Amino acid sequence: MTNPEEKPLAWLGSSKKDLMALPMGVRKFFGHALNFAQRGERQDAAKVLKGFGGAGVLEIVANDQGGTYRVVYTVKFREAVCVLHVFHKKSKSGIATPKPDMDIIRARLKIAEKLSQEMRDE
Repeated sequence: MTNPEEKPLAWLGSSKKDLMALPMGVRKFFGHALNFAQRGERQDAAKVLKGFGGAGVLEIVANDQGGTYRVVYTVKFREAVCVLHVFHKKSKSGIATPKPDMDIIRARLKIAEKLSQEMRDE
């Protein structure tokens, strides 16, 4: 039974398919962290993603033998926790999120804004 205070997850673009392609341990870790977000809490591993002002865009990083994986989501909207992007970070140039991934996150954040507005209007 779901808690009435618990927000649904809204998966944008290929984010759910991308999550399902990750190693099982990483998927479980991300799922657990997203569940915290749905309950209005923040899991210790969730950090504010730089470059979005105070837009409530968070990132969780997980490492396993296959590499570094990230899930980016927003808690900005009352209607849902929007999962914006799930990806395997392949860049070797430091910890910064690669520009193509930032572009995807920005585009999906705009879609999430429209989606949440539609949910409010219903």
